[in-house]
Amino acid sequence: MATLVEFPNRTVRVNAVLDAPLSRWLWLVKWILVIPHLVVLAFLWIAFAVVSVIAFFAILFTERYPRPLFDFNLGVLRWSWRVAYYSYSALGTDRYPPFSLGEEPEYPTRLDITYPQRLSRGLVLVKWWLLAIPHYVVLGFFLGGVRLGWWSGGLVGVLTVIAAVIMAITEKYPKDLFDLVIGLNRWCLRVTAYAALMTDEYPPFRLDMGGAEPAEPEEP
Repeated sequence: MATLVEFPNRTVRVNAVLDAPLSRWLWLVKWILVIPHLVVLAFLWIAFAVVSVIAFFAILFTERYPRPLFDFNLGVLRWSWRVAYYSYSALGTDRYPPFSLGEEPEYPTRLDITYPQRLSRGLVLVKWWLLAIPHYVVLGFFLGGVRLGWWSGGLVGVLTVIAAVIMAITEKYPKDLFDLVIGLNRWCLRVTAYAALMTDEYPPFRLDMGGAEPAEPEEP
């Protein structure tokens, strides 16, 4: 299995390794297999929303996101992303996702967000609704909708279905298609972290494709 590459200079990092071989037909029943996860995640995302409100006021008054609250919300995002990667937002692995809020470094995809020592009091008032609006428009096209942290449909869903059909015929997941799907999901996860007040780093309007988090572009 390939090594997940990380770049510590980026606040939000998404890395993924495409498992091989993948089952030609398991994708047909993954919607059933993930039901237990979706039930748990429904409750976790309610807690995520409550924690985010508490964090909002904590940042507003102290410029800090309480570390236990940050770790919990990061865990919810990690869990959600692993389920999405297993199922219909990527179909990148047939390894059943663990019921875990932890890092799970052995799973073929990882989401890491650097804990911020300080966050802007001013930005916390506007970034999750006003500043993120341009990204929300783009994500509406990418995802087709987000419900309790679970995203499906849109361009990501269409590309994943195409990948599934190709796998059923050829037993291979086209690498270029995988890179594009991960790039779209990476964009979505960056925006999610920003809107959830977990970083002040504005998400770039850039499609960074590929399983490995790309290095920052050099300054001209």
